[in-house]
Amino acid sequence: MDGFLALYIFMLAAFTGHEIIGRVPVILHTPLMSGSNFVHGIVLVGAMVALSHAQGPVEQTIGFIAVLLGAGNAAGGYVVTERMLQMFKSSKGDGR
Repeated sequence: MDGFLALYIFMLAAFTGHEIIGRVPVILHTPLMSGSNFVHGIVLVGAMVALSHAQGPVEQTIGFIAVLLGAGNAAGGYVVTERMLQMFKSSKGDGR
């Protein structure tokens, strides 16, 4: 029965996230992405904690993949945010 509850919570979270993100105006996507990078960092810490409790080789492999993907997601988010913010900087050579 616990598996059904976990699946229900996952589906509810996915639907809620899709509905919330789908209603964000385009102008707010950069600040929203910057804030979501913080969440990706928390997910990465959670993946590392889960990996530390892994007992078998299958669990360790899945945990390692989760950490690897989480780290890539967090780093990629910061890179994309930085590139988006570069678009708003002045292109003049005034030294600012």
